[in-house]
Amino acid sequence: MNEDLPAVVVAALEDVKGLDIVRLDVRGLTDVTDTLVVASGNTTRHVKALAENVIERCRVLGVRPIGVEGMDTAEWVLVDLGDLVLHVMLPATRAFYELEKLWSLRPEDLKRGED
Repeated sequence: MNEDLPAVVVAALEDVKGLDIVRLDVRGLTDVTDTLVVASGNTTRHVKALAENVIERCRVLGVRPIGVEGMDTAEWVLVDLGDLVLHVMLPATRAFYELEKLWSLRPEDLKRGED
């Protein structure tokens, strides 16, 4: 992974006033990606602007998205950059899906709940 990519993504989100930006290292949890970045936008227009700014800043680095989903409704936009996956959501959508909680659970945490 381009070592600067997570920093570039976070900076691009901050430039457009992204809210509650969280960076998660998921290398031990999945082979699909190394880093998840989750952020919120106030409105669908803001969510879309955040995702578009990240895409543009990454293109400058020579990194093109493998895929982009959700731009049409912009309640939840996913930008797949390979080793980094970005999720930009409206606050209500983010609260409902709780991605940070999902990706921070470890197998041993699930076993403790069974005791």
